[in-house]
Amino acid sequence: MRRLRYGQLALACVSALTSLQVAASTNIVTLDWTIAETLIALGNPPIGLAEIPQYKRWVGADQLPTNVLDIGLRGQPNRELMAQQAPDHVLLSPLFMRLSDQLNSIAPVTGLATYQRGDSLWQRLTRTTHTLAALNGDDSAAVSLIDAVETYLEHRKSQLQGQPPLLVVQFIDARHLRVFGKNSLFEAVLERLGLASAWQQPTNQWGFSTVALEELLSYPDATLVVVEPLLTGMDNDFSGNALWQHLPAVQEQRVIQLPAVWSFGGFPSAKRFADLLSEALLAD
Repeated sequence: MRRLRYGQLALACVSALTSLQVAASTNIVTLDWTIAETLIALGNPPIGLAEIPQYKRWVGADQLPTNVLDIGLRGQPNRELMAQQAPDHVLLSPLFMRLSDQLNSIAPVTGLATYQRGDSLWQRLTRTTHTLAALNGDDSAAVSLIDAVETYLEHRKSQLQGQPPLLVVQFIDARHLRVFGKNSLFEAVLERLGLASAWQQPTNQWGFSTVALEELLSYPDATLVVVEPLLTGMDNDFSGNALWQHLPAVQEQRVIQLPAVWSFGGFPSAKRFADLLSEALLAD
């Protein structure tokens, strides 16, 4: 049932894109952090965004203009604040399209589906970026952003020869992690950097598998890449986690800990991940 519902939402998003590209808009409100960071990179930041403190914690970038209004929770935005902003469009991901009927009275609602099954994530990111640039009537901004990211990745690739396979993970709690693989932003970046992902297991539509910490024992040769943020109360060096201390990568000091990168992000997060990872690998 959940798959059917998501499929219906995805079709609704595709349908909405047709009308979205007809006219340019500049005043955008969004609940979605991927849309927000892409709009910022395109030079058309949203006027309203949900959960700004959490956005800063999870996305990790500091480019958010100070005049962007926090419109409340992603799952329960403040409609009065949104209406006061008089947006031209409200942009949602499929995860929050259930709110479209409530928000349509404020402005036309459009869904943008990027993380779903289908063609490659990179192609979907490209389409989303072009669609968002069309909101401001300037597709050249999308071309410039995509070209800049791809040129940067190609440059970094030339510096990263002979690296071991990588396991990119993010802690859920002290004993469970997300391991990123196929259909993830992180794996898409690894591929373009010429780096191998050690995780070849099935993943969900977001590109990760949820595993117990002990499953990492099966990958003794991989370098671990831990993407923050860590849970509140977790030791920054994991010194209190006995199982973690037994992992071969930990014992052999093959662990890289990166600042926050939005794991379900767009091209700005792709570049941020590539930059942080490359610097860490080259520093060893």
